[in-house]
Amino acid sequence: MRAQITRPGSLSLLSTSVLMLSLVSGCSSISEVTRERVARSESSVQQAQQAVGRSEAGAVELQRAKDNLEQAKAALNDKQAQRAERLAQLAQLDAELATAKSQSGAARRAADELIESIKTLKQEAARSTETD
Repeated sequence: MRAQITRPGSLSLLSTSVLMLSLVSGCSSISEVTRERVARSESSVQQAQQAVGRSEAGAVELQRAKDNLEQAKAALNDKQAQRAERLAQLAQLDAELATAKSQSGAARRAADELIESIKTLKQEAARSTETD
């Protein structure tokens, strides 16, 4: 088990998942697998939210993941197992895509900064060679 980082006033991903499982455990016609899928999706959405932060990269996918997760929870409450399962899977996939886009955007920015630094160093080296 890996350690969870929490912010003051927020629940860890693990405790949130446990809470979600306990909330939906009252649905007798919903399988444990479906309940676990929704809980895992919720954790994925929370992780994506942390990864995306305030960045625009992945924001659309994160919102779609949140929407699908809310619909999955509603389907659980309505005892619509197949719908809940499908929406939970979509939420998890959208959360993973949001995280990937966010990481890609951060890597792109870092690469752009590195390229600019290299250009600056080349210009300085060229000036230094000209003055010698």
